[in-house]
Amino acid sequence: MITIGLFLGINNFKEERFIVIKIPPLALVVVTALLMWGVAMLVPTLTYSFIWSKGIAVAVVCVGLIICLAAVFEFRVAETTVNPLRPGDTSALVTSGVYQLSRNPMYLGFLLMLAGWAFWLENGLSAMFLPGYFAYIDQFQIGPEEEALLSAFGAEYREYQESVRRWL
Repeated sequence: MITIGLFLGINNFKEERFIVIKIPPLALVVVTALLMWGVAMLVPTLTYSFIWSKGIAVAVVCVGLIICLAAVFEFRVAETTVNPLRPGDTSALVTSGVYQLSRNPMYLGFLLMLAGWAFWLENGLSAMFLPGYFAYIDQFQIGPEEEALLSAFGAEYREYQESVRRWL
């Protein structure tokens, strides 16, 4: 995965490390949400509606938001960076709280918020963007981040990988 934009200094964790990504994760969420909305507007014939769709949408978005906030809280408690573009700035391996359930709760929360948005839009075609978001984040964001964390924390991170799933 080094060829997809991860640059690491192997010998010393404090060396400059960063991930070159064309779309930062939060921007990708916004772009995906806009594309979902655009498709819903362009293809209204695939619209569905049922009595609880808006309620489900709000509930799923709230769960995603709570997961994201809980993840950020754990990073703040550990006094480490939440910037996914600079994993070399990571000063601690966070394995507590929501990180006991998922190695990537922020990305999971974003995915849930997008799923809630798909329910809100009530358009079947807009939900087709969810697998694309998932695949992109899994391959081009999480993969390089995990390489950086493995380089930085070695066996401790490997043990964490073996005990906690990547998504859920």
